[in-house]
Amino acid sequence: MIKKPFIIFSFMFLILSCGGDESSTNEVVLPQNPTIISDKTSISFDDTMVSKSSSSSSILIESKNVDSSLNISSSDGFEISFNNLDFSNSLTIEGNQSKTVYVRFSPSKIQTYNGNINIQNSQASDVKINLSGEGIQLKYNYKTFSKKRLAWGSGFSQGASQNFDLHNDNSNIESIKMYIRLECPSGGCDPWDRFANILVKDTDTNQWFEMARHITPYGVGNSVLDRGLEVDVTDFKSMLTGNVELKTYAETWVASGWVISLEFDYLAGETDYKYYQITPVIQFNRNSLSGVPYGGENGNTQLDETKFDLKKSISFGANIKSAHFRTIISGWGHATPADSDGRACAEWCFRTHKIKIDNANKFSHYMGPIGCGSNPISNQGGNWAPDRAGWCPGMIVPVRLDKFDSDMSNSTINFEYYFQPWTNNFAGTPGYNNKNAYNAISTFIVLKSDQQIDAATISD
Repeated sequence: MIKKPFIIFSFMFLILSCGGDESSTNEVVLPQNPTIISDKTSISFDDTMVSKSSSSSSILIESKNVDSSLNISSSDGFEISFNNLDFSNSLTIEGNQSKTVYVRFSPSKIQTYNGNINIQNSQASDVKINLSGEGIQLKYNYKTFSKKRLAWGSGFSQGASQNFDLHNDNSNIESIKMYIRLECPSGGCDPWDRFANILVKDTDTNQWFEMARHITPYGVGNSVLDRGLEVDVTDFKSMLTGNVELKTYAETWVASGWVISLEFDYLAGETDYKYYQITPVIQFNRNSLSGVPYGGENGNTQLDETKFDLKKSISFGANIKSAHFRTIISGWGHATPADSDGRACAEWCFRTHKIKIDNANKFSHYMGPIGCGSNPISNQGGNWAPDRAGWCPGMIVPVRLDKFDSDMSNSTINFEYYFQPWTNNFAGTPGYNNKNAYNAISTFIVLKSDQQIDAATISD
């Protein structure tokens, strides 16, 4: 029991005896560890197009108690720089200093990237900064009409045409998307749902080709959609190159009308075929009332085939690898007799149309419900929610694609667009002055190949 106090006393005496003179200190100096410090542990970049670079983000890197350089490297898809101008995948910093490093995201593939910046020194522990980003498809954006007013009267017009410079080389363009933005002028929009479309001019014939048709919403714009209405117009790739004349039209009959903006995204990537050709087969689409009369017109139950020829001969040249019809159709009018459920023609009555090839039914178009009530542009006035016959207020009129499953090279076919039979009694729906029914329609034949090809030839 007497050993314990003796040991403690001896230890205390040892400490006191080592004090030395009065200038010495009793503080114990601990060795300083080599350290690497970063002010960030992770960075997440915005979606960035392949072959482009994101905005850069800065990182402050500091090292202490090291006498050798720091090696900094970035993983695939990410680049680093000291001056925010010259980027690479590796940098070197001298020891015991602070340095700002810039990092950016530069994807080469369409994929999710998860990588890091790795900071290494032989004396200190490695430091990793996690990096992430989404590589998205490269696109070229072209704005055309900007806030163009379409109206009836007061110095405005229902349509406008103008030349625009678009992408010059479509050889590496996988697809082309068009976006239609509608806004209301001061005082409000046209309160009705109107026939509207976007067209491109053929420089050889000066004929307008209908690329897309949309129906205006009742009295509101489409700002609830990020970029407006989207339409794939890749079929017109051979025409949408260089300087192009475009036309926008809305069948508005009031002074308020609409304000329209139009832009295109050209998405780079591997193309399905190198060469495209497109030719109109039939176009009765100047406006809703210039469509093909359904069930007769103005009391005459026979269609005037001299004005509305729905039968054509189509001839194909050599080396055709893909061929399809592109059809847009919308019915108009409240003609009678209505169907048993009260649906008058041709806006409301559900019908099945046919494309006949050599007198045989080849393709079908069901003009039925497409979900008007689920339209995100739901703040409309008027009667927007009930289903029409194949279209809805505030939406794109569907593009109907019908592809041939056989080789069409060096052949000629007989085409007919065929409407399901129905006869107008011209009694009309009460409250509507026009007793006629119309189907506004355009049909094109689109050809593709990896060799140069001629457009199809259309004859009566």
